[in-house]
Amino acid sequence: QVQLVESGGGLVQPGGSLRLSCAVSGFTIDDSTIGWFRQAPGKEREGVSCIDSSGATDYLRSVLGRFTISRDNANNRVYLQMNNLKPEDTAVYYCAVDRHDFNSMQAYAYDYWGQGTQVTVSS
Repeated sequence: QVQLVESGGGLVQPGGSLRLSCAVSGFTIDDSTIGWFRQAPGKEREGVSCIDSSGATDYLRSVLGRFTISRDNANNRVYLQMNNLKPEDTAVYYCAVDRHDFNSMQAYAYDYWGQGTQVTVSS
């Protein structure tokens, strides 16, 4: 059974930082693309960042230069370092696995999803 568990969310002031972690079990991520998505209240889920098996990355334009995605295949984990957070970054953040390694930020490309972790940016 494939499980993805996100952690690291919380409440942070504008300009602050958080590091999200995604632990994957029941599946080896080496040959997969891993993505981070977010969904704010009343909005559609959007792709934030992804990293493919070669280490190539992609980012939502609004987070470029502030967020960094990385992967640790040895420990089957993926991370999202978020700096200079803004109130508009407030959302539930999800990680997901794309077994076919498409390096896409489209949700339909992903096969497995975590339950999400809340990130709230507020003063």
